[in-house]
Amino acid sequence: MRRCHPVAPQKTLLYTGPNRCGARRNCARRGLCLPTVQHMRAGVFFERDGILNEVQIEHQHPVTPLTLSQFRIKENVRPLLQKLKQAGFVLIATTNQPGIARGYQSRRELDQMHALLRRVLPLDDIMVCPHDELDDCPCRKPRPGLLLEAAFKWHLDLERSFVVSDKWQDAEAARLAGCTSVLVRSPWIKGAHHDFLFSDLDSVVAKILQIHGGARVTVKKH
Repeated sequence: MRRCHPVAPQKTLLYTGPNRCGARRNCARRGLCLPTVQHMRAGVFFERDGILNEVQIEHQHPVTPLTLSQFRIKENVRPLLQKLKQAGFVLIATTNQPGIARGYQSRRELDQMHALLRRVLPLDDIMVCPHDELDDCPCRKPRPGLLLEAAFKWHLDLERSFVVSDKWQDAEAARLAGCTSVLVRSPWIKGAHHDFLFSDLDSVVAKILQIHGGARVTVKKH
């Protein structure tokens, strides 16, 4: 069984706060200890295609860009992500890119697209599953592996974290990981479980900031 990794090597972030055993980094168990909940952060996970960048629609399905020349970041995304960053969220893009395993996607082109994404948007990380369905990868959405790996790396409290997407696979991954799913209306949601549904990303970000600010929300918007 394969394990997915971030699109490019990242500097490991060492947690230096109190662990659940009450000790700090000199704890003999520091490789096993997890940070206490009050020292964990909240994250927002974004599906890449359709949320952060434009996609082409062919035969009623979204088609991921395969080259840097095809890659277009949505114009309204940057200021919205900046609001979330200022609120203290860890911002992470997640994406299935099976073209790598299937041989029609260049890893070099993918890295170039993600380098551009990092330059333009205030993302902390980009998590990629490059495998095909037949690889049975635990990180391929709708499985929650990418969310779980990011939570371990960035010390995230998944119960206080959000998944933003226009696809059912991300909503299911959010459910399995214990995150709140906030979807943008699209033909690719199907009948997936979700916590909130909005017509645009502006409304999604406003709802996340409202919840993060302590507002009590009990009614879904459809």
